[in-house]
Amino acid sequence: MTDENKNDSIVSTSSSSLIRVGNSISITNKLLYGEIEELFNNAFCLLNGIKNSNLNYLFLIESNPNHRKTTGYPYRAEKNDDYIEAIKLFTHIIDKKNNHALSYEMRGIANLRLENYVTSIEDYSKAIRINPNNENAYYNRGIVKDKLKDYNGVIEDYSIAIEINPQYANAYNNRGVTKHYLKDYIGAIEDYSIAIEINPQYANAYNNRGSAKKELKDYLGAIEDYSKVIEINPQYANAYNNRGSAKEDLKDYVGAIDDYSKAIEINPENEDAYKNRGSAKHELKNYKGAIKDFSKAINIDPNDENSFIYRGIAEINLKEYNSAIEDFSKAINIDPNDENSFFYRGIAKKALKDYYGAIEDYSKAIEINPEYEDAYKNRGFAKKEIGDQNGATEDMLKYENLKNNK
Repeated sequence: MTDENKNDSIVSTSSSSLIRVGNSISITNKLLYGEIEELFNNAFCLLNGIKNSNLNYLFLIESNPNHRKTTGYPYRAEKNDDYIEAIKLFTHIIDKKNNHALSYEMRGIANLRLENYVTSIEDYSKAIRINPNNENAYYNRGIVKDKLKDYNGVIEDYSIAIEINPQYANAYNNRGVTKHYLKDYIGAIEDYSIAIEINPQYANAYNNRGSAKKELKDYLGAIEDYSKVIEINPQYANAYNNRGSAKEDLKDYVGAIDDYSKAIEINPENEDAYKNRGSAKHELKNYKGAIKDFSKAINIDPNDENSFIYRGIAEINLKEYNSAIEDFSKAINIDPNDENSFFYRGIAKKALKDYYGAIEDYSKAIEINPEYEDAYKNRGFAKKEIGDQNGATEDMLKYENLKNNK
């Protein structure tokens, strides 16, 4: 189980000392910004949760195109009401100066934070019409389109941002993540690699490239990339988790457990690391240890049906069939359309000689997934136990047919 990381921050990261600009600015700047200056600075502070600042953000941003990238503003207000108030102020600016691209862009950010995605896209699009070379507006609009699952639009916007600025590492990374989601793993690797070439310390890009390599079953290449992430940032918990998953694919279960344990040490609430470590322990037939890890994962997220399924399977291996049935039933309550919960509950019921109950569960698994070959096989065995030879034969024939037509 691996993850990919978009850089969804609205501006590029990295820190830089701010150039301090007092409240009084030159007569020339007054003529340039006039009455919108105070409105903009107030709105910008609300948008970023900034208090008691004497900086003139409008001047800083509009006089230095690189200021936002080098400063790395969070664009996170203290509360939603602040986004709403900021939108009102930016709208007031636009009413006074309807070609002020920066205010459209800032309003787009506030609408994004409020999940007003369509309105946010409209704002970015207006900013782009005013300034077609605004790479940030294209990049940010790509982030919003991703929220709306408009993946072709996402790739288009990141591509234009890259065309404007070929050194835009975040845009390459995010475009790679979108290609990754669309299963274009080779294209994703190409984008991640360019992002890394631009910024050799880009941990997220290494992590993402490792995940794409893993999808292509290049497990050694994936491990190499995850190891590079850890070299850059030894506290990157997901890199340990992801490297453990690649090691598990190579059947290095002991190495995988070491990595999952390190991920848990860094982040004791890492549910995936507990699930994955439980899986590796299960492969080593340490069923009690696996159950302990799956139980921890359940404590962290009691609504993840997979943890109940995994724990139930370990309980079957310990012949704790009633506990297993209870776990599979909990998984079914969470997701009634997961065929595996019904299948494994059928196994536990059959072990308790509840053949009719087992047949019912196998039938439900088949209803959800008519191609579930093992469900036909197991239902056939259960039917044989109750003397339904014709039904058993029919199920076994279906099983063989599915198996041979893979």
